[in-house]
Amino acid sequence: MKLVEKALAAALFAIFVSAGSNDPAAAQPPASRPPSVKPAPQSAAPLQQNSQAAPAAPQLDLAFGAFQRGYFLTAFAIATKRATDNNDAKAMTLLGELYANGLGIARNDKKAAEWYKLAAARGDSNAMFALAMFALNGRDGPRDRQASTQWLEAAAKLGHPVAAYDLALLYIEGQMFPQDFARAAQLLRVAADAGNPDAQYALGTFYKVGRGVPQDMHEAVRLWSRAALADNTDAQVEYAIALFNGDGIDRDEAAAAAIFRKAAMHGSPIAQDRLARILADGKGAPADAAEAVKWHLISRAGGETDLELDAFMDKLDPKTRGIGEAGSKPWIDAMQKERQAQEQAKAK
Repeated sequence: MKLVEKALAAALFAIFVSAGSNDPAAAQPPASRPPSVKPAPQSAAPLQQNSQAAPAAPQLDLAFGAFQRGYFLTAFAIATKRATDNNDAKAMTLLGELYANGLGIARNDKKAAEWYKLAAARGDSNAMFALAMFALNGRDGPRDRQASTQWLEAAAKLGHPVAAYDLALLYIEGQMFPQDFARAAQLLRVAADAGNPDAQYALGTFYKVGRGVPQDMHEAVRLWSRAALADNTDAQVEYAIALFNGDGIDRDEAAAAAIFRKAAMHGSPIAQDRLARILADGKGAPADAAEAVKWHLISRAGGETDLELDAFMDKLDPKTRGIGEAGSKPWIDAMQKERQAQEQAKAK
C-alpha cells in the first residue's frame, strides 16, 4: 500500500494542476472559516459514483495552482469557497489533503476525513483512495482493513490507478478475498494503462508465465519496457534479460548491457550479477575483468550466488583482482552500514 501523503498528492498534481494558473500569492485569508456544505443527494453512497456531482469549474485550477506552488493558505481559501458555494468534490478532496498533511493549517485527521467523505459521496475517486489509506493506517479511528478494502474497491471502479494496483495485490495475496489472478490482472491493467510502473511490471510478469492472462512474452516485454523507462528497477532487469536473450523482442546485447548497468547502479543484485557476467565474457560490452570482479563482489554481498564468476575471479592475477576488490569496497561498506541501521531501527 502507498502512503496517502505521497500517492494522493501525486494524483492531485497529475490530474488537477493547471500549468497556466495565475499567481495566487496575494490572497491569504484565515484558515478558520467553517464549512457550510449542502448534503450530498440521497442517491450518493460512499461506494457509488454520483452522476449529479457538479463538474469542475475553471476557477478550481487556481486552488491546485496555489497548492502546487506551496501557497497552501491560498489553496485552502479558494477550495473552501468552491466547496461551500458549489459543492465541488475536487475542492473538498483538496481540503482533505491540506488537513491530512498540515499544509498551511494545523493537521487535523478528523476534519480531513470529513472532507474526504463529503467528496467521496459525490464520486471523487481520490477522496475514496484517501479514505482507504486512513482506514488502513488507523487515522481518525482504529485500523480497519475491511473498510480500507471497500474504499479501494470504490476508487478502483472509478479507474483510480493506485487503488486498482493495491486492490490487485489483495487478490494476489488471497486473504481479504479468495485468490483470483484473473481479477488481479484486470485491476493491474487499469493501473498499467494509467501509467503506473509497478502495475506494468507486475502485469508483465503475469503475461510471462500466463497467470490470469494468456501467456504472451511480447506483451510482457512491452509492459516491462514502459516500466523500465519510469525507472522501475525490477522491470529494467526483466526487460534487459529479454533483450539479451532475444525473448519476445529482437536480441540487442549492447542495449541490454546498458540497462543492466542502470539497474545495477540502482542496487539490484541480479542486475549486478548479469553485468559482471557481461564484463567477464565481453558480450554486449567490452570485456573488463576488474569491473567484472567489482560487480560480482557487490552482487554477492547483496545475496546473489554465482559459482562461475567465483571461478572466473579465482583465475585472475592478484593485481586485476585487487583492483576489482578495491572498487567494490565502497559499495559493500555502504550496504553494511545500511543493514546495521535497519537492525538498530528494529531493535528500538
